[in-house]
Amino acid sequence: MGDAPLDRDAEQLRRLGYAQQLLRDMGGFANFALSFSIISVLTGAVTLYGHGLRFGGPLEMALGWPLVSLLTLPVAASLAQLASSYPTAGALYHWAAILGGRGAGFFTAWLNCLGQFAITAGIDYGLSQFIVALLGLPPERTTAVYAGVLLSHAVLNHLGVHLVARLNDLSAWVHIAGVAVLVGAVALFAPHKPVDFLFTAFTDGPRPYWLGFLLGLLQAGWTFTGFDASAHVSEETHDPTRNAAWGIFLSVAVSGVVGWVLLIGVTLAIGDLRAAAAAENPFIYVLRGALGTSVGGALVWVAMVAMWFCGLSSITSNSRMVFAFARDGGLPFSKQLAAVSPRYRSPHVAVWVSAAAAFAVALWANAYSAMTALSTIALYASYGLPIWVGLRARRSGRWSSFGPWDLGRWSTAVNVAALLWVCVLTVLFVLPPNELAGYTFGGCLVVLVAYWFFWMRRRFKGPPGARRA
Repeated sequence: MGDAPLDRDAEQLRRLGYAQQLLRDMGGFANFALSFSIISVLTGAVTLYGHGLRFGGPLEMALGWPLVSLLTLPVAASLAQLASSYPTAGALYHWAAILGGRGAGFFTAWLNCLGQFAITAGIDYGLSQFIVALLGLPPERTTAVYAGVLLSHAVLNHLGVHLVARLNDLSAWVHIAGVAVLVGAVALFAPHKPVDFLFTAFTDGPRPYWLGFLLGLLQAGWTFTGFDASAHVSEETHDPTRNAAWGIFLSVAVSGVVGWVLLIGVTLAIGDLRAAAAAENPFIYVLRGALGTSVGGALVWVAMVAMWFCGLSSITSNSRMVFAFARDGGLPFSKQLAAVSPRYRSPHVAVWVSAAAAFAVALWANAYSAMTALSTIALYASYGLPIWVGLRARRSGRWSSFGPWDLGRWSTAVNVAALLWVCVLTVLFVLPPNELAGYTFGGCLVVLVAYWFFWMRRRFKGPPGARRA
């Protein structure tokens, strides 16, 4: 009787055209914890704290974060609806292919892979910058530290989902406890600015404030990426039609609240706003200034532990996307990339390729904001495609069988709100100073279009059950 739920999940996967290969060992909390750890308010909100402070000041923290949180919820709800109907690894790729055809699936998969390589680079390179700054190492050591961080994440992911799932459970509590400790320390022991300080408009460049505020939204926009991870591990999650869908939605909702509390607490502890904005690492500067070098430094280490967990989860999600796409022949060397370790039941080759690709992204981008901007627009483009084809398929009647997590009559309104936000982010984060992200994204699109029409269109069959196009 204890195997009945597993058999039901495996049968559901078989109906989608796949045998159960990966170890199904994640419960609902572990699935939520994976996306919550990749969103990681102690990564995005912290590593890009200086970006938000310099472009929009305290007002960016007070209004920008909740604004992006609310606008991201329709995207999360739309993806949760799809995840509930089609619970597979490489989830977004399957949704787009099944509902919109092989071409939609092909482009969704490649955009998601590109975005995930870049988001892993942003997470682990940002952590490496913190390690170097806190240890007083020369900046040229950052790349070596980054390689070591990536290595640790690849090794643990190679060893299997059972270990990673337990670490993700721990990660969720580390994030919640870390925010509580940070906020509690600055609330109890740091001098505070009055509440109206949060409405201070500040930007350190010649641009008009409204533009600075919009560009500063990258802090929250990049943080709210990677929540598709709950769907990518559907084949490793019990009852994924419910657990993966709720993991996507709740990870965004909970992160929105927890991250806002963190930003408000830290921002009210700023002593000299201009000095903090001009500091090499404003987050470290604020905590050390408010709590002293020892206590402030110790709290930064708490945030850095959470960043490490975030990178670990990112490699997990990334490798599942690569594995799923390769399983259907969508990548060069697909046979090797789709291999599963017989001992650890993990997509071990995909794990190491994901880590290597993230390392290459960091070598390409010498600007941290370029890495984060590229990952944001590529990932949101990969979110927008399946939402768009799903909306069309639902309205035409081609998508008529839904999972237990369904938006019902609100589907169209929520999907349209999600697509509008995806368009806004895509335009916003290719503006200066993130032109490199825009040029790279545009160049990748040109290459992918050529690759599809001149080579893969006749060869790529797509996932089982996908409508041939």
